Order: sequence, then structure tokens, then C-alpha cells
Amino acid sequence: MTTRTIERAAAALLEREDTRVDGEPLTDEWPDLDLATAYAIQDETLRLREARGETVIGVKLGLTSRAKQRRMNVNSPLTAWLTDAMVLPVGEPAPLEQFIHPRVEPEILFVLGRDLAGPGVTAATALHAVDLVMGAVEVIDSRYRDFRFSLPDVVADNASSGAFVTGPVARSAVGIDLALEPGSLEVDGKVVDTATGAAVQGHPAQALAFAANDLGRRGHTLRAGWLVLTGGMTDAVPLQKDTTVAADFGSLGRVVVGA
Repeated sequence: MTTRTIERAAAALLEREDTRVDGEPLTDEWPDLDLATAYAIQDETLRLREARGETVIGVKLGLTSRAKQRRMNVNSPLTAWLTDAMVLPVGEPAPLEQFIHPRVEPEILFVLGRDLAGPGVTAATALHAVDLVMGAVEVIDSRYRDFRFSLPDVVADNASSGAFVTGPVARSAVGIDLALEPGSLEVDGKVVDTATGAAVQGHPAQALAFAANDLGRRGHTLRAGWLVLTGGMTDAVPLQKDTTVAADFGSLGRVVVGA
């Protein structure tokens, strides 16, 4: 793919997001799309977001659970960007009109206290860079029809980014066993899935280390103050009108999203 094609693909994905109209995967037209080019599309999409006034506030990870990796036939997560336009106000209903086919999943979120640059970052090193830990709910949304995509497609699509809301509890990572931190997903008060932090690469800090190293290879650094969504602990459920979805964490409180 040429630079012009990368720009065209990024603009098309952003237009789908803005108009709430999905389409076919990029690989239907470009079957040879590889990960390096997919990340170039993702970065170009970020450039377009910044050009219209959005600000980078962190990163998110996708496919951090082994179950999701097996489903996609991959063996590693992927990284994507978070901007201020993706933040949902706490306590307010999620605006369904802003999404195509939103789904919701519980995640553990890190707030970084200092810069973190790869390569060579370990989970222990990554955890030392964390200022605060919070529970969060991410609303994922794909620009591909029926969530049909390959790994390069979803990388280009910023890992199905949509929006997210943070929980009411912010704690130091010291003294919390994040591998055992529970997270249950409820729909209208009924528990539909449960997991612990171990579902995220064995430990959420492993996901953070992966993000630092992956971004480092691409010339990026995780910055102090940034937020890092470490990936879905459970499968995602659809967010529908007149539905309330909640994530209940052990020591990180309860996060509710209504529509």
C-alpha cells in the first residue's frame, strides 16, 4: 500500500465512524495488508483525529485474553490510541447514536505516574510506572459490518475503539493482587460473565509491558498521566436501548453504563 492508499484507508475508516455506517474489511480490497501497514493506517487516523482537535490521553490494548486470541488465531495483543473524545461522562447514559453496534466489556485501567518506554520493559518495571489503578468499562465499536475482520483490519480500525468510562475508585497498585482482582459483567442486574485480572495476559501489568514494548518498536513512548486500558477481562456484550450494563470489581468498585 502506498502512502496515498494508507491515507485513503484511514480517511474511510474515520468517515465510517463519523457517519455511523459500517462497511467491509479493508482486507477484502487489500488482501496483502500486513500489520506494519495496518499500524500506519491507525497512526494516520490518529493524525486526522488530532487535526480536528482531539488530544491523545493514552492507549488501549486489544486481544489480551487467551480466549480472544484463540478465536482470532493470533498469539499476541494489539495496541491502539485513546483520545479525549472517547471519554464518557460518569453517570450519564451512553449516547447510542454515536455508535454503530456497541459492545461493552470490563477492564482494568492504569494511570501512569511516569514515562514508560520500550523495548525491554518487564511487568515489574511497568507496574512501577503506575500511579493509580481503576476499574473501567469500555464500549467497543467496529467499523466493519457484523464485526467481521482479520487482525490487520482491527489494528487499522484502532482496535475497535469507541468510548470508555472509569469507575469511582482509584487505588495504588501496591497491595492489590491484580491477577486475582475479580470482574463480573452484569446486564440489567443479571451476571452474564466473570473473570479475574489473570485473564489479561496472566496479569494486567504484562499487558502494560507489552504496550510499552510494542509502541517503543514503533518509536512511541507511554507518557506520564496517560491512561492505559489493559483489555477486556470477559467477552463483550451488546449495549442496547433501555439496557444497563455494569462491571463489578473486587477492590476497584462498580462501573455502570446505561443506554
